[in-house]
Amino acid sequence: MGIKLYNTLTREKEEFKPLEEGKVKMYVCGPTVYNYIHIGNARPAIVFDTVRRYFEYRGYQTQFVSNFTDVDDKLIRAAKELGEDVPTISDRFINAYFEDTSALGCRRADEHPRVMENIDIIVEFIEALIEKGFAYESEGDVYYRTRKFGEYGKLSHQSIDELRVGARIDVGEKKDDALDFALWKAAKEGEISWDSPWGKGRPGWHIECSAMAKKYLGDTIDIHAGGQDLAFPHHENEIAQTEALTGKPFAKYWMHNGYINIDNEKMSKSLGNFVLVHDIIKKHDPQVLRFFMLSVHYRHPINYSEELLENMKASLDRLRTSYQNLKHRINSSTGLTHNKEEYLNKVNSLHEEFLKEMDDDFNTANAISVLFELSKQANYYLMEKNTDIKVIEAFLKEFHDLFSVLGLSLEDQEILDEEIERLIQQRNQARKDRNFQLSDDIRDQLKEMNIILEDTPQGTRWKRG
Repeated sequence: MGIKLYNTLTREKEEFKPLEEGKVKMYVCGPTVYNYIHIGNARPAIVFDTVRRYFEYRGYQTQFVSNFTDVDDKLIRAAKELGEDVPTISDRFINAYFEDTSALGCRRADEHPRVMENIDIIVEFIEALIEKGFAYESEGDVYYRTRKFGEYGKLSHQSIDELRVGARIDVGEKKDDALDFALWKAAKEGEISWDSPWGKGRPGWHIECSAMAKKYLGDTIDIHAGGQDLAFPHHENEIAQTEALTGKPFAKYWMHNGYINIDNEKMSKSLGNFVLVHDIIKKHDPQVLRFFMLSVHYRHPINYSEELLENMKASLDRLRTSYQNLKHRINSSTGLTHNKEEYLNKVNSLHEEFLKEMDDDFNTANAISVLFELSKQANYYLMEKNTDIKVIEAFLKEFHDLFSVLGLSLEDQEILDEEIERLIQQRNQARKDRNFQLSDDIRDQLKEMNIILEDTPQGTRWKRG
């Protein structure tokens, strides 16, 4: 048996059968770049980076695309509030996104398309929908005729009549039906805009992913993924747009990760309980946050708290310590051991168990349990008086391979940023100048940043508290 994954479209776990032998075409909805990403954005970034890594580990060639929404209402509001233009803000937070997700161990996508760089293909897509009768222009806006697409609601498993109950036409909208949604929005005074056959304006949110997925991956893709909150209406609308245009299935498999709670409450900006990755990784090893996200099955909700993150740090440290102990022991291994084959078999058995868990809908939670069993067996082996270098090497390779699949590092990733380095140098100079008040003040400042200093004859060492 191969890899099985849960398909939101069918609500069943299915065996993965790619459209093209040995290849995976995968599109993941990226963030709207008007601020630093919060942990809700981090979860799909980590989850689907891991899915991609595992496909590659299993021998697939992946083509991975993840977009940036770099123009929409949120960015326009941010531009007004900050007195900057939309491109400046989006560029800043795209760079911040790369910094944060790189720290979390996420590789860049093969393509990161942006809306502003693809206006032409979006306009062409909308024109084609109008020609087919699936869209219409109304005073500079363009809307999609939702009822015309007979399978609307198939992803969210809702009927058109159920959806009609909660639908409404907002002030200023001039559409034929409350269920219709915007493909193109006429520009308001002072807003960023582009020329189109319907006048100056900008794309609606849903159309961008349909157009860019088609451009970079083709009419039909293997996997379309994102957070659970995107299943409706965003992904539902993408299906309606794309399949109305091409007459083909948009994506064979749809994957969605679960929600995040903060201290047992659903994360919400209205509640003010959202947490920025940018802030977390100032205080914690970013790899601990990744480890935490993977400790729960991707489809299940996950509860975030500082206490849980600290527990995850201790757990990750245990695994890393086992690895370091193996590395230390390899130089003193004699090769004289009576149970070499027994332990080599245990390593092979745990390898197969890891694959079994990951093959079952990318169950990273159970895969991490296998890592702890690997660590336990390694610790047992290191208690032996004599150890064999082949066994040590087998354990080390397994640690390395499985950590790599999960995007985790076996080394502590805590790195001082420039500000902390500057403060430590400033404190060292204050001590040389016998300015002990300043030295103490800087130590206290670093302590507030969760950095604890230890003065030794070899220099100042540090650790996170």
